[in-house]
This record gives sequence, C-alpha cells and structure tokens, in this order.
Amino acid sequence: MLKTVNILNKRARFDYEILETYTAGIVLTGTEIKSIRLGKAQITESFCEFNDQGELFAINTSIEEYTHGNQFNHFARSERKLLLNKRELRSLQKSVQAKGLTIIPLKLFTNDKGFAKLEIGLCKGKKTYDKRESLKEQDTKRDLDRIKKEFRS
Repeated sequence: MLKTVNILNKRARFDYEILETYTAGIVLTGTEIKSIRLGKAQITESFCEFNDQGELFAINTSIEEYTHGNQFNHFARSERKLLLNKRELRSLQKSVQAKGLTIIPLKLFTNDKGFAKLEIGLCKGKKTYDKRESLKEQDTKRDLDRIKKEFRS
C-alpha cells in the first residue's frame, strides 16, 4: 500500500478566510513526484494565478530536487499547471476578477492511486482584528479542552 503524503499550508488558514475549496491535479515533470512522495515539498509561500489562455498555475511552489536524480532533474521553483474542469476554472476566474479574491494552495497530498493532488481554496484576506479573534477562539477552545480533560480524570 502506498504511503499518503500530506503537506499543509498552515499559514493560509490564519491569513485568509476560506470560502470554497477545490481539488486539482498537478502537471509534474521528471522526478517531481518522487520528491513529493518523500515529503520534500513546500507550499507556504505559493499562490495561484491565471494566464492569458485561462489556465491556472501554482506559482512559488517549492519541490526540492530529487537526491538520486541525474541530469534530467527538475527545477525546485517553477510554475506548475493545475488541472480542473472548465466550469470550475471559469467560476474561479470570474470570482477572482470580480470580487478581488485570491486562490491559495491549502494542502498537497497523494491520493490512493499515487497521483499528486493540490487542494486549493478561494480565499478572502483577513484583517488584523479578524486574526486576533481567531487566536482568541483557539485559546478558548484549548482551555475548554484542558478543563474537559481534567474533569474526566
């Protein structure tokens, strides 16, 4: 059985309010899938953009070079095309252009067939007071969990 890989963008949930999520395939070249399966990828600084033809690309996604690769190894930082349905692409492009929203990668994972998938989110940026509120909610939830744990024992 294949080991599943989950690479999360923890910063995205703190900085953005996620409105919708989509699962997209990634066009990979060379030894990129081997590096992903080893967990040598990073999506914290990445974002998604549309090009002139209406195709969606993940930019600033870092997949380290495969250590056992040869001269045909891939580049660590390059634009990677994302695969979605035309209907999904059109709706994403309309919402990005009209409402000023952004598309942020949330999670990079491998499915049960071994293909690399990228979970992207249609996001709206949070203000600083929103971030403080989310920190307060996390603190109160943590405190309640501690109290519940003490009460059970």
